[in-house]
Amino acid sequence: MTLSLEQIQTILQQEDLLREFITPETWTLHAPFAQTFEKISYNSREADAATLFFCKGLNFKQSYLEQAISQGLTVYIAEQPYEVEAKLAIIVTDIRKALAVLSMAFFDYPQEKLQLIGITGTKGKTTTAYFLKEILAKATGQKTALLSTLNTTLDGVNYFKSELTTPESLELYEMMATAVSNGMTHLIMEVSSQAYKVERVYGLTFDVGIFLNISPDHIGPIEHPTFEDYFYCKRQLISNAKQVIIYDQLDHFELLQEITDQKNLPLYTYGSSQADYPVQPTGPLSFALNSTQDTLNIDSDYTIRLAGDFNKENAAAAVLAAALTGADLESITQGLAQALVPGRMNLLVKPDGTHIYVDYAHNYLSMESILGFAKKNHPNGKLIVVTGSTGNKAESRRAGIGQAIGEYANIAILTSDDPNFEAPEKIAAEIKAAIKNPTVTVKEEFDRKKAVTEAIALAGPNDAVILAGKGTDAYMTVKGEDLPYEGDFKLAEQLLK
Repeated sequence: MTLSLEQIQTILQQEDLLREFITPETWTLHAPFAQTFEKISYNSREADAATLFFCKGLNFKQSYLEQAISQGLTVYIAEQPYEVEAKLAIIVTDIRKALAVLSMAFFDYPQEKLQLIGITGTKGKTTTAYFLKEILAKATGQKTALLSTLNTTLDGVNYFKSELTTPESLELYEMMATAVSNGMTHLIMEVSSQAYKVERVYGLTFDVGIFLNISPDHIGPIEHPTFEDYFYCKRQLISNAKQVIIYDQLDHFELLQEITDQKNLPLYTYGSSQADYPVQPTGPLSFALNSTQDTLNIDSDYTIRLAGDFNKENAAAAVLAAALTGADLESITQGLAQALVPGRMNLLVKPDGTHIYVDYAHNYLSMESILGFAKKNHPNGKLIVVTGSTGNKAESRRAGIGQAIGEYANIAILTSDDPNFEAPEKIAAEIKAAIKNPTVTVKEEFDRKKAVTEAIALAGPNDAVILAGKGTDAYMTVKGEDLPYEGDFKLAEQLLK
């Protein structure tokens, strides 16, 4: 894997990103000499004479570039020249876009060797991704890679913990190249709004784009300033897909439909009776697809292992995507029936009949869904919720969590959930302030293990306990450190034993 200065010039000019090449002697629009790079990086600690170094990031300092030069670096790429002794500075209009297009070239455009499915939405991305992974694994003989919020697999079998929902562009194309070298034919990706906000997927086209839903989330000073900005970034997936699957009851559906019409993209809808593929629940863990024109040949009865009608809709989205990327009906039905999603509506039952739901619910929409489901299925019992909210990001979620608790719960135990550098007491106070229902008993216990233990002890045969936010996570982020934690599911399982 290499990249020459001549290639860099051509790519940057094609994308209208090149400002100029600067050497100690001249400014020019043409590569002033021949050089080939064997590495690309934005980490100064990795840089050497064979590296093209990207000066990127809000916290970038000239000292990082100076460190790289001291290690032998001669060429850097940036949005501005720096007062350093370098052989060449490549100046671009947008360093993030440049990183994306040069990374795909360096790794020899691996996306063109894969069937690429992108999934976006405020909630349900991971569930849909895992449903689809199980289906395509069966259809392709384990030749399906996955990049999800929870875990990543590049060989279809072995998983490791994901750092970001959508990796930085350099790592993204490196992972794709690894998947290709591992013999993968398909890759499923969750695509975050931030991925479009900061150009991680700039220039990337998906074979299939799935849009599940939209509601306010990730709104705050660190991420999106407004809902409009959040939704604008989300819907870039539609503009960058060859064919599109959309939930027909999604807010602002008409706007997404306008985009598909404008770009002449094939659109497949699922959901209500007016959709191309209506989703008809037929039992607690089953549904049917019955289309008036079954162009994808997927009308059938399906079973899943996750509770909740919203998971049937997520499953339907996965079914459509699988069909569009070559899966046969037998693989679809069998794969879906076997799929499990870590931390998504996992159910445990106490010997006395108490139901314990473990879910990653972390905002209004996901909390409202799981609490509404629990209320419907336990009409004569109490709903006991254990939850918190992550620190130092997405502050707007906290009010939504409190609102959902006020609408459904009887008892809320507010606790820690990756508080990071914020005090969990402060986060809990913001959730509590949004619980407007005075009949809800609100408790605080910031040792999460004690909070889970108390909730399960409080519950009786007709009651439901909802452990929201942590799922199967085996860590708790506190002051920048990932400290060991059993995970809600494992902890509840131990308590039941």
